Amino acid sequence: MNPKLEELRMEHISKRFGAVQALGDVTFAVRPGTLHALCGENGAGKSTLMKILAGVHQQDNGTILLNGGEVRFANPKAALDAGISMLYQELDLAEDLTVYENIFLGRELRKKGLPVLDDAKMTQIVQELFDRYHFHISPTAKVSTLSMGEAQLVELAKALLREAQVIVMDEPTSSLSEGESRTLFEIIRTLKAEGMAIIYISHRLEEVMMLADEISVLRDGVIVFHTAAAETSIAEIVRHMVGRELHDFYPARQVEIGKEFFRAEKLSTDKIHEVSFSVRKGEIVGMAGLVGAGRTETADAIFGCGKLLDGKIYLDGKKLEVRQPQDAIRAGIAYLTEDRKRNGLWLNLPCAWNITMPNLEKLDMRLLIDQLKETHLCEENGQRVNVKWSSPDAPANSLSGGNQQKLLIARWLMANSDFIIFDEPTRGIDIGAKKEVYLLLNELAAQGKAILVISSELPELLGICDRILVMRDGSVRGELSAAEATQEKIMRLAATSNQ
Repeated sequence: MNPKLEELRMEHISKRFGAVQALGDVTFAVRPGTLHALCGENGAGKSTLMKILAGVHQQDNGTILLNGGEVRFANPKAALDAGISMLYQELDLAEDLTVYENIFLGRELRKKGLPVLDDAKMTQIVQELFDRYHFHISPTAKVSTLSMGEAQLVELAKALLREAQVIVMDEPTSSLSEGESRTLFEIIRTLKAEGMAIIYISHRLEEVMMLADEISVLRDGVIVFHTAAAETSIAEIVRHMVGRELHDFYPARQVEIGKEFFRAEKLSTDKIHEVSFSVRKGEIVGMAGLVGAGRTETADAIFGCGKLLDGKIYLDGKKLEVRQPQDAIRAGIAYLTEDRKRNGLWLNLPCAWNITMPNLEKLDMRLLIDQLKETHLCEENGQRVNVKWSSPDAPANSLSGGNQQKLLIARWLMANSDFIIFDEPTRGIDIGAKKEVYLLLNELAAQGKAILVISSELPELLGICDRILVMRDGSVRGELSAAEATQEKIMRLAATSNQ
């Protein structure tokens, strides 16, 4: 058992990656029973600082003090053994294994005196842990059957079973529904009451203000602001994050909306039922709904990722036959997927390849790749969305989560498609970068593109869309104009049968 936490301090930490100074003289501390929020734009150094704490990286200078004694974690196991656990934004679970097998992975229990796993004992221990924290998950369920929120709780359970005293949560609600987020918040409050120290990284500043005891802001690898949460405001945090005031967060748009460009008629798969809607040129249409409502499944069907059982798709008045994504790309449809890790990026391949690979046919590079042209186009489109990379040749997994999202956007900018589906376009992106995305959406609409935005953030849909479709149980249950839409009206359509 780890000794009871008194204080964890990181003093004068610095870290350089090649020519990039990622951190410079950072001092940061967290105490038991408190939540210390770490805020900052993508690339500010938040994840680098926490990866040093978790033993993934080694600091160049500075010290880590645990209960007053200096420690240095050579690897993640050393940090875990000291009671420090990090929950990453991109979950790392073995989907073909059960919940309890994931939780005990690498430290399985065996029956006394026998070289046989004690599955019953491991299941019992996990069930007792779940009962204590009110996790409504079966220990014997396959991870592949879990929702994103349930998978997040499995990662948390791994840390709790190791008796972690410091838990780092990196964008824990970026893929959760509103209900799943509320469940996580209640668990966080319970952990704080039990004396757990929590370091919380999030771009959702409303969450930060609700949960945090202390807040620190990193900008360009340096702590530029530290305060008690009760003594600051979202506006002040944003000002320190971006180094300026951020006015008109949802920029006004003066776009002449044209004729109908995209139309779906009674699309049906095994997950959606007779989904019909249209999008006009220059129009941004939002799609709201709770988790499982069928929003992503609708996008998959349009792009050829899901088997269409019935229904028709029209683009600029012409009926399309979309059997696979390549058919959609050729027709001028682009799809920025929700889960960039699973079905968005080739993480081990260069950033340049991630941008150009789906576009090789349009660039006339199917047989021979012009590397100079490829690099030039990648740099040009990367600059449009402000991707922070060491070079286009760097692997995609070397980028922060937010910059990986920008990489996906750059891909579809290069494609120059006329109908673009953005599924959770600002997931894991900082507040300054979010505004850049909204300005980009406005720019695309002004070019006459037809845009569908799927988002779980209702203020986002209300701030950027001309119309909002609301899905429930695999069908479109209502449509609201920008003028009449409110969060209450959207939730009523999304959550109830009686309107």
